[in-house]
Amino acid sequence: MRTTSGRRAFVKAVSPAQNEYSAQLARREATIAAELPVGAPVPRLLGTYDEGHDHSDGWVALVFEDIEGRHPRTPWVDAELAATVTALRELALTLTPSPLTAVPTAAEHLGSDLAGWHKVAADPPGDLDPWAAAHLTELRAAADRGLAAIGTGNTLTHCDVRADNLLVRPDGSIVIVDWPAACTGPAWFDTVLLGMNVIVYGGSPERVFAGLDPGICADVLAASAGYFLHASRLPDPPGLPTVRAFQRAQGDALLPWLKANLGRPVHA
Repeated sequence: MRTTSGRRAFVKAVSPAQNEYSAQLARREATIAAELPVGAPVPRLLGTYDEGHDHSDGWVALVFEDIEGRHPRTPWVDAELAATVTALRELALTLTPSPLTAVPTAAEHLGSDLAGWHKVAADPPGDLDPWAAAHLTELRAAADRGLAAIGTGNTLTHCDVRADNLLVRPDGSIVIVDWPAACTGPAWFDTVLLGMNVIVYGGSPERVFAGLDPGICADVLAASAGYFLHASRLPDPPGLPTVRAFQRAQGDALLPWLKANLGRPVHA
């Protein structure tokens, strides 16, 4: 938006008429964004509009500073990937310890979602990948380890790092946007999620995972793949008719990487 004075802002608005959960997320993001420290590579929250929690059809709007930038290119290019890895490491330093206390841990926030392989094993779909079907025991164990790993740490993590939640400024620096999923977890968690996005959309995930424990990376990605493949077979949520295909594509894209990397040793 551009005001009559020429000032620019980015505004996003939702109401339960589109999707009830979206309004809840907007309120949560407003609370989180208001507490993010100055200097973090995030857009500043300028204001909010909320017709009220008791209005079933009420609108919620968030007003952010307008960031001059674009999403990273996919397949990922090395320069933008390196800049994003750097930004996430700097972000983790800025957000440790977490400036917010009233947020769940990553394990609490994602616990049910990351039990996806257990749900798949209880009712295997007919089109389940043959390798996954033959390794359900290992995948469930890996997902359990991944969930335990993200239950540690006191860093405020974004918890949804993807190319479409990142902006590349003209100078090449990175801004991390869309914060409704933020929770506390280990400082490396957002970097692992970035690696997952690189695996799905193309690029060099080894550049992202360099210096991280390969076993933990595989365990967290195994848990994520289970979530995507289980969630993809659920009914479409209201107002989001494409999300199940999006989830299935991500789960399918992770399986070849897991075939090659699951079971690598976890370093002490």
